[in-house]
Amino acid sequence: MIAAPQTQTHALRFEILYQSKRSRARVGRIHTPHGIIDTPNFVAVGTNGSLKTLHNHQLDDLQLMFCNTYHLMVQPGTEVIKNAGGLHQFISRQQPIITDSGGFQVFSLAYGDVAKELKGQGGKKHSGSVLKITEEGVTFRSYRDGTKIFLSPETSVAAQKDLGADIIIPLDELLPFHVDEAKLKASFDRTHRWGLRSLQTHLQRPQKQAMYAVIHGGTDLKLRQQSCEILREHAFDGFAIGGSLGCDHAQLFQTVAATTQYIPDDKPVHLLGIGDLISIPQCIPHGIDTFDSCYPTKVARHGMVFTQQGALKMTRKIHEREFFPLEEHCLCATCRHYTRAYLHHLFKANEPSAASLASVHNVHFMVQWMASIRMEILCGLI
Repeated sequence: MIAAPQTQTHALRFEILYQSKRSRARVGRIHTPHGIIDTPNFVAVGTNGSLKTLHNHQLDDLQLMFCNTYHLMVQPGTEVIKNAGGLHQFISRQQPIITDSGGFQVFSLAYGDVAKELKGQGGKKHSGSVLKITEEGVTFRSYRDGTKIFLSPETSVAAQKDLGADIIIPLDELLPFHVDEAKLKASFDRTHRWGLRSLQTHLQRPQKQAMYAVIHGGTDLKLRQQSCEILREHAFDGFAIGGSLGCDHAQLFQTVAATTQYIPDDKPVHLLGIGDLISIPQCIPHGIDTFDSCYPTKVARHGMVFTQQGALKMTRKIHEREFFPLEEHCLCATCRHYTRAYLHHLFKANEPSAASLASVHNVHFMVQWMASIRMEILCGLI
């Protein structure tokens, strides 16, 4: 068993209820000031403090929500949110929240996002993107008005202190999977220096917040091991697997499997930016506790809904006369009140409510699916 130093903030407590005898999968609870997160669990992404097309009062069964520091810095500004009483108060959410550092946007603006990488589309710089990385931090332009923004480990933590999320993330640099060894190693070293600067800044003013370390190394498995060995010597509350995870799912799973064996067993493990229906069941046996993704709501807006029998494309004519719920026995508001035929009609008519109703169902599906996975672990099936 690998143990890690404890923080003195007591902002987060991870309780392992059951450890699988078949794999590294476990069932646990993350205790935070705003409530308990059962693990393994899905974390929905509400970039601007809201899941697209949904209201926060519709998300009572969503135990953890992921919000984006960069976007909230740009609009409305973290000072506004601080004056409102913090992010929980501002968005009217009583349950736990996790915020990222803003570093992911540096990667996205320059190279494309993780989903594109897994489709082999990452790596090409976006036209017009501005990116300057120094030891002090990173400079890039606001997506709203082109204003230059400087983000450092210290300013990122300060912004997340204004937001007041339960779990915060250090600033890190993300590179595409194909970069050469020298560039990867330079980024690796800088990211770990940034991580420790972030932790030092955080511990000066904990504010009942927890900080996860971000594990890097790209697809270099020796660097992944080294990252874990560096970070577990410091007082982080949990660990997030970040950086480029490969060009396809096979490489993603290999990277995750090789990384988790070096993470302390008594700390929660989060997989950053991954939460699709293929990846979750493949990664849970390797000890991943939480996954964040916008995938369920993103595909819902395009007419795709999840069921136990597989995904359905609601714009297909086959659903035109299906006068029954999206899924029998589903207790989400959409399935309790509406039929497949009605949802098909809304999508064909381009009604905004179609995306909302599909998103309600998909988020509920993810919550219930993760509960069933926890039960499978408890029953010794995973």
